[in-house]
Amino acid sequence: MSGMRAQLAALVAATTSVVLLAFLVPLGLLLRSEAEKAAISAATLRAQSLAALVALNPDGAAAELTASTPDGQLVSVFLPDGRVLGAEVPRTPSVSLAMRGRAFTAEAEGGVEVLVPVHGLPDGTAVVRVYVPEPVLRRGVARTWAVLAVLGLALFGFGLVLADRMGRRLVGSVSALARTADRLARSDLAARVEAGGARELRRVGEELNRLAARIAELLAAEREEVADLAHRLRTPVTALRLDVESLRDADDRARLAADVDALGRAVDEVIRTARRPVREGLRAEADLAEVAAQRVAFWTALAEETGRPLTARLPATAVPVRAARDDLVAALDALLDNVFTHTPDSVPARVEVEAREGGGGILRVDDAGPGFTVPPPARRGVSVASTGLGLDIARRTAEAAGGRMTLSNGPLGGARVELEFGPPTAG
Repeated sequence: MSGMRAQLAALVAATTSVVLLAFLVPLGLLLRSEAEKAAISAATLRAQSLAALVALNPDGAAAELTASTPDGQLVSVFLPDGRVLGAEVPRTPSVSLAMRGRAFTAEAEGGVEVLVPVHGLPDGTAVVRVYVPEPVLRRGVARTWAVLAVLGLALFGFGLVLADRMGRRLVGSVSALARTADRLARSDLAARVEAGGARELRRVGEELNRLAARIAELLAAEREEVADLAHRLRTPVTALRLDVESLRDADDRARLAADVDALGRAVDEVIRTARRPVREGLRAEADLAEVAAQRVAFWTALAEETGRPLTARLPATAVPVRAARDDLVAALDALLDNVFTHTPDSVPARVEVEAREGGGGILRVDDAGPGFTVPPPARRGVSVASTGLGLDIARRTAEAAGGRMTLSNGPLGGARVELEFGPPTAG
């Protein structure tokens, strides 16, 4: 059961319990009191009947008396001459008081006694005493309380079932909103909320759908602007490249061609960066080990063709990091491209992935080339042979994932580029 359903069920359970206790407890006490009154009324009626019989014929009334009546009552008749007819019980102060001519009901040990005086006898006043024991006073109360308890449990269970169904509908509507928001966060702009649930939730769903439509419109406009930017930037770069190729001086042509190529790569990176929000969404996540294995396999073909030893040290389990897969691919390709471009073909290279303690992962690219010619802290993000663009791509990818880039000379004797990536965002 979800948290919201559990809270709603707990609220209904508490409310139902209070209502049932406030209703059933007084009702149970009232029924017990009515049972006592009914038993005492029956005893009073019996005492009055016997009193009339004793007034007519005291000796004849003895035949009507037994030590114990069928309903558990004990009946005794105290005659003026001291004799006791019926149940042999001691004469109590209540009997003496009743002989003065007053009928009443009094509590006795283990029950209640009903006393009715009989006037007009030759020797004085007799008293009819009917004793009602506690079990007779409470007869049927336990069964009534059991019925009330079963009724209360049934109402309590019905309330919980009803609350659970209401909570399921409410949670279902809220979960639908959350799923739609999550799909939108993952760049599924076709996600929409179906109308349903309470009026307030339907209103939220309508606003979320309207927001999704607006986001789609803005992203479509952004794509068009990026495409237009790409066209406007690449056209002059292409024209510039053609002008460079027409130069007669070979050295100038090579130098300017390298600069134009660098400018083209920079333009591509600007366009790729502009498109990144469309691609990643808000909760980027990828398996660093899987991406490294796939890219090493891709670059292995070129490495074998050029005679370059390319190895990999990858964990057997997944290493999830907070970065989009396309960004990891671009970063690793940029680093390997630097190695292949700026070191001799026979120089070994190695790609290593390590899971970071606490989540995230570390990507290392080592080579056996000349390494960095300046201390990394003094030239962070820039290396020899104009590799700054590739390192800048890798650096920004690591920093966007909550990590960093470190440059050093590695164990193979050449450069080492280490990228740290944070763990995926929860939720």
